[in-house]
Amino acid sequence: MAKSLYVFTDGGAKGNPGPAAIGFIIKDNSGQVLVEKGKLIGRATNNIAEYRAVIEALRWILENIKQRSLTVNFYLDSILVVNQLNGLFKIKNKNLKNLVIEVKNLEKKTKGKIFYNYIPREKNKKADFLVNTAIA
Repeated sequence: MAKSLYVFTDGGAKGNPGPAAIGFIIKDNSGQVLVEKGKLIGRATNNIAEYRAVIEALRWILENIKQRSLTVNFYLDSILVVNQLNGLFKIKNKNLKNLVIEVKNLEKKTKGKIFYNYIPREKNKKADFLVNTAIA
């Protein structure tokens, strides 16, 4: 069974706020893709969509990966979300604060180590493609 998971997430909105979608890809430590998912989430801002993508990926892990105490490495192209989830930036927006609480509650349920890493947009093309396909 996998010891680590690698999760690439993205979220976006047409107009900000506007129709929004999320995308995520989860791979195991051998590089095998376990899931690729893109879906509409309704009207939201870009930042809310970024958080919803992390939440949806964590939910998928909890529902589909029986092993706990995994290391989960997230890769996002949102510096803001990465730094907020890593506790480096304060969260002033009430809606974002509530999403962070939801993320932290899901993290606890995985009983694993979760890391949030920033990657440039060019290295997150697949997740971006899933968002744009869902929103089109």
